[in-house]
Amino acid sequence: MHKAAAHAKRGLPLRHLPAMDLPFLMLVLTLVGFGLVMLGSASSAVALYRRGDAFAYLRPQLLYAALGIGAMWVASRVDYHIYHKLAWPLLALSMVLLTAVLFMPEYNGCKRWLVLPGLGTLQPSEIAKFAVVLVFAHIIALNHDRMGSFAVGVLPFALVLGAVAVLMLLEPHLSGTVLILGIGAVLMFVGGTGLKWFVLAGAGGAAAIGAAIIIMPDLVPYAASRLSSWLDPFADPLGDGHQTIQSLYAIGSGGAAGLGLGSSRQKHLFVPEPQNDFIFSILCEELGFVGACAVILLFALLLWRGITLAAHAPDRFGALLVVGFVVQVALQAVLNMAVVTNTIPNTGISLPFFSSGGTSLMMLLGEMGIVLSVSRGET
Repeated sequence: MHKAAAHAKRGLPLRHLPAMDLPFLMLVLTLVGFGLVMLGSASSAVALYRRGDAFAYLRPQLLYAALGIGAMWVASRVDYHIYHKLAWPLLALSMVLLTAVLFMPEYNGCKRWLVLPGLGTLQPSEIAKFAVVLVFAHIIALNHDRMGSFAVGVLPFALVLGAVAVLMLLEPHLSGTVLILGIGAVLMFVGGTGLKWFVLAGAGGAAAIGAAIIIMPDLVPYAASRLSSWLDPFADPLGDGHQTIQSLYAIGSGGAAGLGLGSSRQKHLFVPEPQNDFIFSILCEELGFVGACAVILLFALLLWRGITLAAHAPDRFGALLVVGFVVQVALQAVLNMAVVTNTIPNTGISLPFFSSGGTSLMMLLGEMGIVLSVSRGET
């Protein structure tokens, strides 16, 4: 108290902050720690075979995790109302980056990464997800009394989602597009958009999907191949169905208790991208059904705690930020698990906090820091 008074007399910008929500913080840190352990195990073989270093994927991820946790701490201490001013500029930046990535070289048939000389790669879709949550929360918080009308409750959101979706489909990034559309729909629903507009959007979406299926072989061969390999992965076991088949082998061989941490056989160049999109299949093989349930429980608890924090947020803007970020994590986890179990077509989506990827991890932890800022309860 005496130090605080002394700082105040000298005019230093010192202020006392309420405590952040510890249960949410512990859930985030547990997921990060669990993810690093699993990444170290799942990536060791492919890193050794391809790069001659078993820690080639884990080492940079540890650095990104440390930087991300630092960013989370800083974000938790920043007044979240500042994002009212940053929402539109960040969306504009994400649109520029999503356009720029289309001129980058392809990797695995996609253009999703910007190459930053000396710094690695940047995935603009991660920034786009963040920006969409900010913009939607901003618009809804300012116009919540008029969300039932088309001009306020539908049109601006449709324009934003449409522009982002088109750019992401051009990469192509189907899973990212589905994820952003899902986040946007949840925020619109929570924000008060009329149910009739969702019904109309659903009908229009069904018609668009039907039309796309008819013309897909000529229009989107990438999506067509993913769809056919989903329906029958064993029709092309050495081609498009290879990933799914090897993933299912890994999950099935894990049984109830798993083969043991580090004991996966499928990670030895059988499952493609075990350090990224298919890390959950390696987790199931090594930790079994019990380990898979533990991961699902952690994500479920994160979602539940986040919704609880949103319900007690100081204002509508804070509540919408929390809902947007925790729904993003939960929905992305569900989509990833659905892909590796062949419940939905393989669309290439990472598992939050577990998959290798510096941009994703740092953005996620920054978003969790904003949730913690809202949990402090300051208006």
